[in-house]
Amino acid sequence: MNETIQLLNNRKSLRAYADRTIDRETVDLIINGAMRAPTAGNMMLYTILEVTGKADKEKLVKTCDNQPFIAEAPLVLIFLADMQRWQDYYVYSGVPDLCRQNNQDYVDLQESDLLLACCDALIAAQNAVITAESLGIGSCYIGDIMENIETHRAMFNLPRHVFPITMLCFGYYKESYLSQKPRSRFQQKFIHFQDTYKQLNHSEFKEMYADLENTSEGSYLEPAENYGQHMYLRKTGASFSGEMRRSVKTIFNEWLGK
Repeated sequence: MNETIQLLNNRKSLRAYADRTIDRETVDLIINGAMRAPTAGNMMLYTILEVTGKADKEKLVKTCDNQPFIAEAPLVLIFLADMQRWQDYYVYSGVPDLCRQNNQDYVDLQESDLLLACCDALIAAQNAVITAESLGIGSCYIGDIMENIETHRAMFNLPRHVFPITMLCFGYYKESYLSQKPRSRFQQKFIHFQDTYKQLNHSEFKEMYADLENTSEGSYLEPAENYGQHMYLRKTGASFSGEMRRSVKTIFNEWLGK
C-alpha cells in the first residue's frame, strides 16, 4: 500500500483538536491543495471563505445544530458553490449586449448550474481534506451550513448565486486520537456495481447492516425498533433535516428568480 492509499484508509472525522494553531503557510498549502482540484471547464465554480472571527465561529455553533467544536477549530473553511462571479464577469464582458446584438436570449442560471457549482465546491473541499491529512491535520465536514440560509447569507454577505454547500473544521490531531481506528464502511459489493444499478433485496439489507444492527441494538431512539427506524428518526426525519430542506428549497427558488 502506498502512502496516499494509507492516508485515505486511515482518515477519520476529527471533532477535538490539539492545542496548536495552524500557521499561515500551512493554511495556504491547504487552500492551494483545494484549488488544484478538478473543476468543470477550469471555471472554478466555487469560493473558499475562511472564518477567522471568534464571534462568527460561536454563532456557527448555534446555526449548525449546536456543535461546540466548531468554535474550537483552529481553521474553519466554508466552501461556496459560486456562479455569481461568472455572472458578474459575463456582464463585465458584455455578454448580454452580445446576445442582444445577435438576437439570442441571454440564458439565466438554472438548476443544473447550481448542481455543477456544488460539485466543483465539494471536490475542492475533499482536496483540502486530503492535503490537510498529509500535513497531520484532521478535519470534519459540517453539512449543516446549508441550514439557516438567511442567517448565513447575512453573516457572510452572500449574493443570490452563491450557496454554502459545506463547511470544514480543521485542527491537529491529539496524540491520544492518532491510535483510534477509523469507522468501518459497508462492504464493496453493496456499493460498487458494474454497468447497471442494482436495488438490494431483504437478505442483502440484512447482511449489509448486520454489524450496525448488532452494535446499535439497545441504543435506538424511541420508538425505533431497528437500525433503519433509528437512523430515520436521527437523520432524515429529524428537525434539522427539515430546516435543511427549507433552506435548500429557498436557495433553489431564489436561484431561479421565483
